[in-house]
Amino acid sequence: MELPAKISLETLTPEMVAKTIDHSLLRPDMTIDEVIEGCRLSAKYQVASVCVKSCDVLIAAKQLQGTGVEVGTVVGFPHGNTSAKVKVFEALQAIDDGAVELDMVLNIAHLKSGLYDEVREEIRLIVDAAKERLPTCCIKVIFECSLLTDQEKIMACKLSEEAGADYVKTSTGFSTGGATIADLKLMRASTDPKKTRVKASGGIRNLDYLI
Repeated sequence: MELPAKISLETLTPEMVAKTIDHSLLRPDMTIDEVIEGCRLSAKYQVASVCVKSCDVLIAAKQLQGTGVEVGTVVGFPHGNTSAKVKVFEALQAIDDGAVELDMVLNIAHLKSGLYDEVREEIRLIVDAAKERLPTCCIKVIFECSLLTDQEKIMACKLSEEAGADYVKTSTGFSTGGATIADLKLMRASTDPKKTRVKASGGIRNLDYLI
């Protein structure tokens, strides 16, 4: 469901709200029964997608088959510290298991170290491999904005867009902060709306903040 360019509390419907939500089932202690229940809840309310740990993709894909709710997973989660080759393997395995969206964590330490070519190339490797396996695969790059300076966020946007990512995303939800309006405005200003979308993640607890 495409949202209108301008929305308000008066024009927003529950169905529209649901289709802005990627329901995360990523707690490290989450049981299989909880994952299944989360998938059932997501299907009931027709959210956009469910994001599960890579080990749970097969389960989620089975539960959500035919519901219209897409399956996503995380790559290099939550710190982004695994090697590029490992991230590529994880991404391709997730696609084979049924994921159609991949939320990859960029290498935060390499970004902060100024290794920009390496960061860009890692994102590009994952984007290219994933889209070769599944051309419609949606790739989101998670920055973990609470750990970055504004200049680092701007650079992360630039590198992600150059590498062909579909989205830039604020946070994992497992660090020191979530989405802020200031970060979202900065990320939107630092990317081309025709090429790259911006995803808010973490800390969105009410309708007013969502709008």
